[in-house]
Amino acid sequence: MTEAIRTPVIPETITVHLGPPGSNAENVTLSFPDYIKNVASSEIYPTWPEEAIRANIYAQISFALNRVFTEYYRSRGYNYDITNSTSLDQSFVKDRDIFENISQIVDEIFNTYIVRDGFIQPLSAIYCDGVNTRCDGLSQWGSVNLAEEGLTALEILKYYYGEDISLVQAPVDEITESLPPVPLAYGSIGNEVRDIQIRLNRIADDYPSIPKIYPPDGVFGTTTEDAVKAFQQIFNLTPDGIVGKATWYKLIYVYNAVKRLNELVSEGLTYADVERVFSDTLTIGSTGLQVEIVQYFLQVISAFTNTIPKAPLDGVYGESTAEAVRAFQQEWGLPVTGEVDLVTWEKLYDVYIADLSTLPESIFSNTARPFPGITLRLGSRAEDVRYMQEYINTVADVYPEVPHIPVTGIFDEDTQNAIFALQNRFGLPVTGVVDVATWELLARLYDTIMGGDREPLPMPTS
Repeated sequence: MTEAIRTPVIPETITVHLGPPGSNAENVTLSFPDYIKNVASSEIYPTWPEEAIRANIYAQISFALNRVFTEYYRSRGYNYDITNSTSLDQSFVKDRDIFENISQIVDEIFNTYIVRDGFIQPLSAIYCDGVNTRCDGLSQWGSVNLAEEGLTALEILKYYYGEDISLVQAPVDEITESLPPVPLAYGSIGNEVRDIQIRLNRIADDYPSIPKIYPPDGVFGTTTEDAVKAFQQIFNLTPDGIVGKATWYKLIYVYNAVKRLNELVSEGLTYADVERVFSDTLTIGSTGLQVEIVQYFLQVISAFTNTIPKAPLDGVYGESTAEAVRAFQQEWGLPVTGEVDLVTWEKLYDVYIADLSTLPESIFSNTARPFPGITLRLGSRAEDVRYMQEYINTVADVYPEVPHIPVTGIFDEDTQNAIFALQNRFGLPVTGVVDVATWELLARLYDTIMGGDREPLPMPTS
C-alpha cells in the first residue's frame, strides 16, 4: 500500500518555485543538500562564526522540511514544495555560487533538523535578519553575537526557540505524493484510512458538525463515511463520502491549519498521531484481522470462480493464502506477486461485493448473509447492522445469556452489550466488535436455529 509521509525523511530532491505562489514562474528541482547550500549562501555570510552558520543552517533545513513534511504547497494544488519568495519562504537564487565552507557544513549536517520535544514534525523554524526585520524566531545577526559570546549552535537555537527543542536526524529517501493510488471509500482498510479518521477527529474539534470516529481503527465504515460527507459539505466538495484527490489534500490542508503545523508555536504531531496499525503490504508471515478478511473474501470469490483455490480462514498468511492471492491477481490482471497491497485489496473488495450482489434476495429468507466486508462496531449505521441485530434476536431466543435488542440499524450500546455476551458465551475475544469471526459465529448460529435445531450448545470449558 502507498505510504503517506508518516515520519520525517530527508527528501532526495526538492522542487522550488522561482516566484510567489501561483505566479507563472519556473520550477527548479535539485537535491536537498544543494538547495540548502544555495539558501545558506544567499542568506548568511561565510565569514560569520561557524556556530552561527550552523545554527542558521539548522533553521533553514527545518523550515524547508516542515514545508515538505506537511505538503504545505502540494495540499494547495501546487506542483512544488517551496517558493523562493522571501515573504513566505527562503531566499533561493538559481545558479548562484556556493561558498566553500558553507558547502562543507551542509554536507555534514543536511540530515539534521530541529524538533520540539515530544513532537515529530520538523519545527517551522522561522527566522529573520534581526536588523531590517524582526520576528519571533531566530535573529540571524543576533546569532552572530551569541556565537561570538561562545554559545554553540544548539544553545543559540534554544535561546530563540526555547529550551524544549532538540536536534534529530532522519534518513534520506525518495518522497512521492501521499495521495493513495485509488480513492478511499466504504470498505477500504489501512493506514491511510486511519490517517483520515485522525484528521477528521481533530478537525471536528473546530467543526463540531463533523461526527467523531471512535476508535480511529483504519476501517472505513459508515461513521467514517458520514464524517467525510460532513467535511465535504463544509468545505464545498462533492459530498459523496469518497476520499479522492480533492478531499485528501483538503483534509491535509485543514488539519495542518487547525494543528498550526506550519507555525512556530504548534499543537504538534506525536508518534501516536502517525502510529502504523496495518502493514502496508500483507505477505507470508502476516497475521491478524486484515489477513482474516482477505481470506474470507477469497473463500467467497472462490465459490464463484473455479480458478481460485479456497484459502484457509485462520488469520495467518501462509503459502496457501499466497497461492489463492496469486490466482486472484492472475484472474483480474494484476501484478502476480502473491502479496496484498492496496490495489489488490481494493480489487478483492470490489469483486467480493460484486459476487454477493449476484445472489438473489430470496436465498436470505432463512439464511444469514455473508460477512459485509467491513467490521461493525459502536456507532456503525447500516443495513448490515439491522441484519446483525435480527440474527442476535434469533440467537437470543435459544441462548438466554444473549439479550434481545431493538432492531434499528444503529450499532448502539445495547447492540454492543449483546455482542459482548455472544462473544463471552462462545469463547471469542470479548471486544464488542463484529469482525469476520464474530459474524461467522452469529451467522452459523442463526442458520442452525432457522434450520430447526433449537437446542443450545454446551457452555465452553476453560
